Amino acid sequence: MKNLYITLSFALASMTLTAQNSDTEKADRLFARFEYVDAANEYLKLAESKKADSYVYKQLAESYFNVFNTKEASRWYARAVEQQQDAETYYRYAQMLKAEGKYAESNAQMKKFASLAPSDHRAVEFKQDPDYLPKLKSQTKLFDEKALDINSDKSDFGAVLTNDNYLYFASARNKARKNYGWNEEPFLDLYKSVRNADGTFSEPVPVTEVNTKFHDGPATVSADGNTMYFASESFNEGDFERDKAKKLKYGQVYLYKATKDGDKWGNVKALPFTSKAYSTSNPSLSKDGKTLYFSSNMPGSIGGNDVWKVAVNADGSFGTPENLGKSVNTEGNESFPFITDDNKLYFSSDGRKGFGALDVFVIDLNRKSEAVNVGAPVNTEKDDFAFTFNTAKNIGFFSSNRSGVDNIYLATPVCGVEVVTLVRDARTGKTISGATVSILDEKKNVIESKASEANGEVYYSVDCNKAYAIQVTKEGYESNTFPVAKTNGGTVNVAADLQPIDVIVKETEITLNEIFFEFDKSNITQPGAFELDKLVQVLKNNPTMEIMVKGHTDNRGSDQYNLNLSDRRARAAVQYVISKGIAKSRITGKGYGESEPKVDCKENCTEKDHAKNRRNEFLIVKK
Repeated sequence: MKNLYITLSFALASMTLTAQNSDTEKADRLFARFEYVDAANEYLKLAESKKADSYVYKQLAESYFNVFNTKEASRWYARAVEQQQDAETYYRYAQMLKAEGKYAESNAQMKKFASLAPSDHRAVEFKQDPDYLPKLKSQTKLFDEKALDINSDKSDFGAVLTNDNYLYFASARNKARKNYGWNEEPFLDLYKSVRNADGTFSEPVPVTEVNTKFHDGPATVSADGNTMYFASESFNEGDFERDKAKKLKYGQVYLYKATKDGDKWGNVKALPFTSKAYSTSNPSLSKDGKTLYFSSNMPGSIGGNDVWKVAVNADGSFGTPENLGKSVNTEGNESFPFITDDNKLYFSSDGRKGFGALDVFVIDLNRKSEAVNVGAPVNTEKDDFAFTFNTAKNIGFFSSNRSGVDNIYLATPVCGVEVVTLVRDARTGKTISGATVSILDEKKNVIESKASEANGEVYYSVDCNKAYAIQVTKEGYESNTFPVAKTNGGTVNVAADLQPIDVIVKETEITLNEIFFEFDKSNITQPGAFELDKLVQVLKNNPTMEIMVKGHTDNRGSDQYNLNLSDRRARAAVQYVISKGIAKSRITGKGYGESEPKVDCKENCTEKDHAKNRRNEFLIVKK
């Protein structure tokens, strides 16, 4: 049922749909009325009687798409694309395949979409990283999830918890209501339930004072509990477009405001920027009550539905709606925004890299950052949307059709740590943008890499009480690794001050952090490669410089064996540097075995002493 708030945005466009021929007239009329179940049945009759063509196949696919029958939608999109289709058809087909878990097939259709719409943000993002899914699956888990006991066998979605423990949500559970032709479920009503002290929820009851004979909900409530904004339909205002030929009326979704009148809601009024030319829905009010976020396809939208905001003035009037721009919105659909007390915006999108059709994303509006997929288990291959979070009570809610129908789920935060890295020039103190900042696990494996932002910052979310390190590289600077303190939640700030590369160039040698080798081995390790990259940078900056690598071992083993081992270690370093584009005439290597220990501990060496003696040194032969 959440598709009502996505697809109705194209209501007026549907008025242009005409019957392809007399055979499709009945089906087309049902499709235009958003009666997709019945429309699909009529198109199916044509397909079974062999009166179908690519138009019928596409309409069948679109009908199933709008009721999120991914299996049937995929089946008929496959038939439709046997003939050339518009770019959006391939995109929708890809989304349905992805929702079925058929990622390779989905990518094949995305490639066709990208070839037809190469400048589309969704195409650009896909081409940059077509194999993004493993990264999404490996993200740090942010929430645990659990379906609420108060879900019905019909659509329940858009839950928001107020500070006085009322849970408001939209539901089609009222079977006494007329069924809506879209999916043969009753019309939506706004319901509320009380969250008890033990975390359970009371039996939901309808919010009768705002419910109408049309669709109502979801809603948002002010911090003081006295003001509500909610979605309903323009028919309440007598606003609609009429298609006389088809005898149809086309309405839109409007936003309404209500205020507390005792224990009830009253003074219901449509917001002044609503219009029968477009829909406005899914409201979310900021903590201070001064900004209302919502989704709309109003003029100025980038895609289908976009996330917008509007100022709520002290006198109750409203400013001019503002589109949140490409940091949030795409050529697809962005909807169900929710703004937290600390100014993080959660929203749902089918236009970004995700697990399925709709995924939940979050962006911190306090800083210039990118929207991030919140990961599993909130997001799945199905539709996941309408994420809300009560900061004071530290619990969230989201909706998903993973069970076959839209249901509400509890989202409990997993203990996490935000690592904030600030990259600066150690000499000048100026921030450095464009540095590669990687976060490493306790085994020094790179988990993820990002570029530092214009302000020199990079943000990572990691698990509590685990050892991590930050590794930073930037051309012209000495690469370095910085430890991340273990902590049980909160924020850890890492000052990543990089020395200009010339700092490590001494009179007679290049001073790198020691490149240690494992016992009895000569292969270059990941930490070793990280250090040798500094040497590569020095040699690139100094094109006449020549280097000699001295290899050393600990004193375990015979003299000859250690001499050979150290020689292999020196040559391994040389080969690594040459592999990075440095001429082999500029670097040589030689092993010295155990003859020049860094720690002269003789027969009383500890493992640490042995490790220090297994090393390479880098002497300047010519500057």
